[in-house]
Amino acid sequence: MSEVHPEGHAAVHALKPGDPPFVGGYRLLGRLGAGGMGVVYLARSTGGALVALKVIRAEYAADHDFRTRFRREAEAAGGLTGRWVVPVTAAEPAAREPWLATAFVPGPSLAEAVTLHGPLPHQTVCALGARLAEALTEVHAAGLVHRDVKPGNVLLALDGPRLIDFGIARSTGATALTASDVVIGSPGYLSPEQARGQGRDIGPPSDIFSLGCVLAYAATGRRPFGTGTPAAIIFRTVHEEPDLDAVPWALVPLLTDCLAKDPGARPTAQEVGDALAGEGEPDGDWLPSTLPRLIAERSAAVLALPDPGPVTLMLPPERPALSRRRVLMLGSAAGVVMTGGGLAAWAASRPAAGSDGATGSGPLPRYVIGLHADLSGTGRAIGRAQERGARLAVEDFNSRSRDGRTFDLALKVLDDAGEARRAEDVAARFVADHDVCAVIGPTDNAAVEAAIARYEKALLPIVTVSSGSDLYSKTSTRAFFQLRGDDSVLSTSFIDYLTHVEKSRRTALIDDRAASRTSWQIVKDLAAFPPANGTTTTHVVPADSEDFGPVAAAVLAAEAEAVVYGGASPHRAARCARALEEAGFRGTCMAPEPVLEAAFLTEAGSAAEGWVISTTYVDPAALPAAARFVTAYRKRFGVSTVGRFAVEAYDALFFVAQGLRELGSVEAERGAMVRRLRATTYKGLAKTIEFEAVTGVFHWVDGLFLHRVENGTPRFLGRYDKVKKT
Repeated sequence: MSEVHPEGHAAVHALKPGDPPFVGGYRLLGRLGAGGMGVVYLARSTGGALVALKVIRAEYAADHDFRTRFRREAEAAGGLTGRWVVPVTAAEPAAREPWLATAFVPGPSLAEAVTLHGPLPHQTVCALGARLAEALTEVHAAGLVHRDVKPGNVLLALDGPRLIDFGIARSTGATALTASDVVIGSPGYLSPEQARGQGRDIGPPSDIFSLGCVLAYAATGRRPFGTGTPAAIIFRTVHEEPDLDAVPWALVPLLTDCLAKDPGARPTAQEVGDALAGEGEPDGDWLPSTLPRLIAERSAAVLALPDPGPVTLMLPPERPALSRRRVLMLGSAAGVVMTGGGLAAWAASRPAAGSDGATGSGPLPRYVIGLHADLSGTGRAIGRAQERGARLAVEDFNSRSRDGRTFDLALKVLDDAGEARRAEDVAARFVADHDVCAVIGPTDNAAVEAAIARYEKALLPIVTVSSGSDLYSKTSTRAFFQLRGDDSVLSTSFIDYLTHVEKSRRTALIDDRAASRTSWQIVKDLAAFPPANGTTTTHVVPADSEDFGPVAAAVLAAEAEAVVYGGASPHRAARCARALEEAGFRGTCMAPEPVLEAAFLTEAGSAAEGWVISTTYVDPAALPAAARFVTAYRKRFGVSTVGRFAVEAYDALFFVAQGLRELGSVEAERGAMVRRLRATTYKGLAKTIEFEAVTGVFHWVDGLFLHRVENGTPRFLGRYDKVKKT
């Protein structure tokens, strides 16, 4: 799940154009974090107290069960007053976008502290565990279950830790998985019963298991069930024993009990606290010397924040009716009385539903889309074409009438030079830029595989148009949107064309071992599904051989009517074409997308004539619907031809823009964008972009095309299943 809280309370970012100046009488000062469920702000009450204020997205609030549960748990949490629990000071479950306010803690999270300064000393871990156990004892006594105890939900203050986000803002049935198989909670800190999705069995023992994971992490800097994909971590959590080898020996028995697979075998929070209290309190400060300095710096930075400028509010002639239970009051000095006028001011400060988010000729909200491309390496031709297509899309979008446009777009471009290390660095820069709501790219498979982990961790949507990676089959991908099938689907167009157009009864498959995976996949698929229900023969060219004469002779001996070359090298494909021509073969020849390069056409010469190539890109000059794009592209960039994947990048940017529109909100968070884009269908100039409902994979049938070499130049034939015999 994409949480609405940050990893700690201290990193404050500027408000965005669509953020309201007030929520429920609180003056917003900045953003502390955001996710799929909403936004958490740093805000100031009318009395001057700083709070962390969470605003839940309206789409979750539309669920009656969620709103009921939010109200019940907000009321229950409002009664928690323990020293190590961050108190809820106010909440409004009945608002269109429900919100709640908690006391602001300027310290770092445990996750940040360990990342920056390493594992904590033994006595600090014991003090941490005892105080968190005390907090959980109170939470459980109130009938609550935290469900997401993890290092990011533990804040470190000078006098002790604080537990945040206890059981609030969770969607209905918050177990291990939602209907869309998105993990609720954090793999590595989930209990086995959470991981199995046993919602009714998740009680206080689940929090104890998570607490054991947190303490093991604090003591060693490592998760007890390792790292890797969420599925791998969850499997180890359910089926394997924790790794406690680096845990101080005095803590091992207690943590072993906390991490028991059977919930009934785990100690209670009170028992954990009692066991750790026996370890004694640390002398003087409970934190190691480096952390108080960090906390002081964070506190000073927050206190130095300037107040936002004055806001003029236009109140409606009649105030909306207020629910009787609109205010949650606490008996502490931090309690805030929220009046109807405060709520009306907040509502009046937001754009009305359906408005363009700006008044008159004022500026519209602006969303930044990143372009991650190879602009200076071996793939620069495709990377630059994608940059041009994306820039043209931004210009076209922003030039449209404001009557139906609610925001502007901007493009931020970063070059990875086709290098894996730089691709990871580019991803880190995009992730760190909180103005970027989605990224188009990278250009090739290697860059995607190097960068994907960073994008996935941040739930920053990554929309690729030219990569043919098979990441969907390798790992759990939520934020990865590949707008083409992976390289393995190219076989489909060979089978269809040779069956319905050429009607080849005998097809020869040339297995070029220099392109082991590509060739293997093509040969395997066509051997399993012979075109026209005929026969196939396979002819192998060793990877270290450049002599295609023997296989050409074998093709003739097999009386093949068609040849499918399974390699990926334009140079080796040219040698194959020349060998077939010299041997006298006159049948149909086909090859996959990587072959269709200038080198193939030049080196093969007349032997390339008639070859049919399967690709995942179009020639926009051959598409009537893309005529305006082609004209604008040529004029804007001073070229005669449109680069490969340029129009696909143009479509990708409008696909992201469509997702932004369908969110129906001035503000778009990364986690919300991931879900929205997966459900978005966009009819582009090149193809229709949509994803399979069950697998989430691009509907690739609409994205395979054929080109035939005629007079030394590729001619676009169209979508593979629409091509007719000529």
